Amino acid sequence: MALGAGVMLCGMAPGDMSVAAFLARATSLERLGPLALATPDAQLLKGEVIAAGKRYKARIDAERKAGRKTTSCPPESGTLTPEQWMAHLRSYPAERRRSISVYSAFDGLMRKRYPCPA
Repeated sequence: MALGAGVMLCGMAPGDMSVAAFLARATSLERLGPLALATPDAQLLKGEVIAAGKRYKARIDAERKAGRKTTSCPPESGTLTPEQWMAHLRSYPAERRRSISVYSAFDGLMRKRYPCPA
């Protein structure tokens, strides 16, 4: 089972992990407390969020440059705490989490936090 999950993860682009998989790994890491930060899984999850953020920013920048309307209007820089991120992921219904990627969840959070003026 673990080998299959590893193969599946290796074939995915960063940010493509499902919300369900992300939450499962994060929940197991939370049990380790501060020691979790030193684990490979913690680095993997951090990399997923960073990759999703970079993909999101590249897309928003390209839309702006092309003069198209963006899906959200974030400031150039901002902060997102792990607690805010996890709360957002947990807000998705359990039955939908397998079909939503970390990237899509990141986009959804930016739409909520930074809606464009009408």
